[in-house]
Amino acid sequence: MTTLEFKIEINAPKEKVWNTLWNDETYRKWTNVFCEGTYAVSNWNEGDKIHFLSPNGEGMNSIIDKKIENEYIAFKHLSTIKNFEAMPIDDESNEWTGSLETYRLTQNNSTIILEVKIDTLEKYVDYFKNTFPNGLEMVKTLSEK
Repeated sequence: MTTLEFKIEINAPKEKVWNTLWNDETYRKWTNVFCEGTYAVSNWNEGDKIHFLSPNGEGMNSIIDKKIENEYIAFKHLSTIKNFEAMPIDDESNEWTGSLETYRLTQNNSTIILEVKIDTLEKYVDYFKNTFPNGLEMVKTLSEK
């Protein structure tokens, strides 16, 4: 497992960046760089489940491991989703079950630093290195509007 880190400076209030990240309409826009039509289903409370889904019903079954409003959120990935249903942990998903994806917002004078860390398998490192910066640029653009 490899942990990747991404950072971007955004000229917007923390609350606006936070809402851009997790509001359904803007979440769909910035995550579109990963998979067209991606969305999340959750009540967004710490300890509760969250499903990250593509339009065809595939994705990740996760929980919100930790949440500090407008500051930090951590997703713990548990298993895959197929046909809109969480799958049991199998040999393939066992390699990454428990991996984390975290988002931290830090005030830096008049700007916000958005820092993302993701645990990923080696075979996805290049994909995330190439794709995640595009998603964060979209968060920046949407937040600074």
